[in-house]
Amino acid sequence: MGPADVEAVWRIESARIVAALTRFTGDFGLAEDAAQEAVAEALVSWPLVAPASPAGWLMATARRRAIDMIRRRAALQDRYALLAADAASDPAVDDVDPDRIDDDVLALMFVSCHPVLSREARVALTLRVVAGLSSAEIARAFLVPVPTVQARITRGKKTIAAAGVPFALPVADERRERLGGVLSVLYVIFTEGSTATSGDRLLRPDLAYEAVRLARTLAALLPDEPEVHGLLALCELTAARFPARTAPDGSPILLTDQDRRRWDHSAIRRGLAALARASRGGLGPYGLQAAIAATHASACSVETTDWDRIVLLYEALGRVAPSPVVELNRAVAVAMASGPAQALAIVDELIALDRLPGSHLLPTVRGELLARLGRRAEARAELEQATRLCANQRERSVLVRKVTALADPSD
Repeated sequence: MGPADVEAVWRIESARIVAALTRFTGDFGLAEDAAQEAVAEALVSWPLVAPASPAGWLMATARRRAIDMIRRRAALQDRYALLAADAASDPAVDDVDPDRIDDDVLALMFVSCHPVLSREARVALTLRVVAGLSSAEIARAFLVPVPTVQARITRGKKTIAAAGVPFALPVADERRERLGGVLSVLYVIFTEGSTATSGDRLLRPDLAYEAVRLARTLAALLPDEPEVHGLLALCELTAARFPARTAPDGSPILLTDQDRRRWDHSAIRRGLAALARASRGGLGPYGLQAAIAATHASACSVETTDWDRIVLLYEALGRVAPSPVVELNRAVAVAMASGPAQALAIVDELIALDRLPGSHLLPTVRGELLARLGRRAEARAELEQATRLCANQRERSVLVRKVTALADPSD
């Protein structure tokens, strides 16, 4: 077994292992450190002797490392004695069920997304301890230096320890409130993967698919929470379009030009099934976004899309989760349903209220609307501004082409 095998097992089992160790030791940071030491040992040992049960081997080795760490902490000798007793016969060490998803993993998600942490720390910890990504992989995904990610993880673990965050599921009343924080972290991870904020790639599918995997896990753990299924539906339906969103050279393909035969129809079916489950409890913000994605997924073309329905869904989303981005997206839908003039009024109101300062999205949409109204010089000025503000090189290249297309032949 080589490094790729170790990585594959770790990616699948990391959440269970760290969760179990945290429950055993009561120390989230120590558990994660011990698990990482077990992975390092596997990289050396497995190419020589492949274990019969890779997950069990990682759990047993990580637990031994945790006991060694505790043993070195004089103040925790009593806890060491408790953990060391019967370690070899503990079924949690040697009998790891690969299909078991239990409350420990759910508790790990809630700890990693605890409100005492910064958003950056929540994202880094979730990807590290729940998804099993390395610091280098996280750094690559978010285009930050590896030491930055390592510092976020270290600070996050120290913050959790200092705040005395217990490794336990929140009580029922608190769980629903805290669940929103967990969902928002998965949403941030997915959206960064589906449209990167910066860099030379439009998509970071590996990152997006990690969010999908985590959303599936969360849906299995909380099957009665509509918004969990809403988020899963949104991720599945959005990811279904990935194969058609970029050309072989990585350049973006706009929705109008996408070959819908290349959409992942299996993902669409999974997304629609998750949306149906979300709908049973009434659609929240993620469910409404999923319903919008489902409307796109069910259409044969941009022209046959039910834009009136999308406008209504954005209006509903604006009532339950108002934001300038929702309003801007509503403007795009209004333009498709009723024409650019009505949509321009919505966009101009956002500008008057200074709702999206510094974002390339607003001048992008305004430039498109002005172009459709035949106001080419104004449209070009807006798109030039969007080009200056856009940090993603692939998106910027599309904007540059649009600016060029609006050039005055006399220039």
